[in-house]
Amino acid sequence: MAARNGLNGQTLRKQYKDVISGYRAWDQLEHAEEYILFPENIGADLSLDETCLSNGEVYTLLTNKAAHGRKGTLVAMIRGVATDAVSGILRRLPHRERMSVRTVTTDLSSAMMLTVRKAFPAAKLINDRFHVQQLMSEAVDQLRIHYRWKVLDAENQAVREHRQKKKEAKSKAERERIGKWEPERMENGETLPQIVSRSKHIILKH
Repeated sequence: MAARNGLNGQTLRKQYKDVISGYRAWDQLEHAEEYILFPENIGADLSLDETCLSNGEVYTLLTNKAAHGRKGTLVAMIRGVATDAVSGILRRLPHRERMSVRTVTTDLSSAMMLTVRKAFPAAKLINDRFHVQQLMSEAVDQLRIHYRWKVLDAENQAVREHRQKKKEAKSKAERERIGKWEPERMENGETLPQIVSRSKHIILKH
């Protein structure tokens, strides 16, 4: 923008920050590095989550679902995730607005749930369906891995028994009759271990 208008980039940046944007006169400038609050954005249905912005700094975000990510979405942004610190700052929001909140959606973090209970005691706590789905998918995959190992153990046992049977054969003709070990194949031509291994992409579909 500066180059297009024949201006010095650094000068324009400083002018925007110090004068045009009103940043220096911002009423939250003093504590903006620790937290910012926008009580006017509170709605009946909120979401509480954490995010890592830069340099490993974790912030807790409180957002209004009704805004759908557009203007008026952010209700609060607080450095850290400690329950006492976060809930203490959230309680600085007007009491009437906090008591009017009907639902707050969080992940499965017990710290987040406790924060909601302290800051919005009248709200119904909802667990994010994506985290619930992830938890169920992990449980299903653990079962798949368990059965895969059982199938592999059974196949290894069958191979050992076949080798032992061939070793105990008394003649060449009997060994030829026993032949090479072949795994059992299903209707699609795959062995059971192959099916159990490949099924991960099928059973974990939405």
